[in-house]
Amino acid sequence: MIRYLKNSEIDKQKWDKCIREAFNGNVYGWSWYLDIVHQNWEALIEEDYERVFPLTGNQRMGIHYLFQPFFAQQLGIYSRTILNPAIVNRFITSIPKHYRLIDIRLNTHNRLETNLSHVQSHLNHELDLIPDYNKIAKNYATNTRRNLKKAQEANLSIMRNIRPEEVVSIFRSNRGRTISHWNDREYKRLIKLVYAGIYRSQARLYGAYTADNELCAGAIFFKSHGKVIFLFSGTTKLGRENHALTFLIDQVIKELCGGPLVLDFEGSDNSNLARYYKGFGSKETNYPGVFINRLPWPLKWGLRLARLRRKL
Repeated sequence: MIRYLKNSEIDKQKWDKCIREAFNGNVYGWSWYLDIVHQNWEALIEEDYERVFPLTGNQRMGIHYLFQPFFAQQLGIYSRTILNPAIVNRFITSIPKHYRLIDIRLNTHNRLETNLSHVQSHLNHELDLIPDYNKIAKNYATNTRRNLKKAQEANLSIMRNIRPEEVVSIFRSNRGRTISHWNDREYKRLIKLVYAGIYRSQARLYGAYTADNELCAGAIFFKSHGKVIFLFSGTTKLGRENHALTFLIDQVIKELCGGPLVLDFEGSDNSNLARYYKGFGSKETNYPGVFINRLPWPLKWGLRLARLRRKL
């Protein structure tokens, strides 16, 4: 039986035991992670936490809706036993009816029938780090090798354990200027998340420095369930010119390879980013998104029009 629980009713110890033992567990599913990225998250629970499904909802103008919070690319159903489309669909249909709009991302192992109108496929890229570095580097794209050579000629260096505020500052001063829907709250949440990860030995931070000791790129990685997730990065104009982020990622691959890990690039549906991640020899994976619109018809058609305009 699947039960709907509010945040105060969730047994966090049992929840985390399920995430720990889930065959498809990931860092986004830990209760501490969810507490930071979306306070007061709710859940669907099957039996005695055999399977769990976090619900990240909100309310606006009296309308309850589910959405994907920042810094949590894949959520969905986590399970101790193998899943199939029928089980996943059972959870989706168990989402409480008071959620009138659902726009969420499940995880790679949450398979649904792709011909369903409310299911969309999203692209991710992953790199197996079991081989040694030379074997991995042989699969780099020509452009990636060329950019690495330019970075090496610029005499860049890598420093570990830089502060998350430094990475956020670089991002905000550069690409962040073009992102209007991010504000102080999102950046503070990210910094809090990283410090929580550092406390649990699950967050790793790296910085790329110029020959003049200027930080020109920074990146944040989270490790859990055999995966190292490339969560966030920032690059200065000089860093872009010197291909500092490519140099940084290559150094991380060099450091972590030869072990039972997967580097998860966290994307992307953006063709340019997908090409960039593929340049490191990563393989495409897919995960489903679910969009269900239960709004009254005037709002339903208004939302469809707004989504269409965003795509154009």
